[in-house]
Amino acid sequence: MSWQVQEAKQRFSEVLRLVGSDGDQIVTRQGVEVAAIIDINEYRRLKQASRAAPYVGIFPPLGDDEIADALDAVAAQRHFASATSRTIPDFGD
Repeated sequence: MSWQVQEAKQRFSEVLRLVGSDGDQIVTRQGVEVAAIIDINEYRRLKQASRAAPYVGIFPPLGDDEIADALDAVAAQRHFASATSRTIPDFGD
């Protein structure tokens, strides 16, 4: 369910009750979603998951082209590094 800020403030007890029975409650300001009130167990689960993956959400998401470009750059660097670090064995000719 969605609540305007003023209404959520006035009916906060009801909002909390609905979190338990109906799930997440969204708060809006001038029609824009600004907050979510969630069950404490869901909060704890999300908090635990964020500890398990500390870098998730730090970097902005990449589009398909950006991911492909990044993978191409890594592959090119690895190819260059392996090509320049090879030694040619001396067979004593």
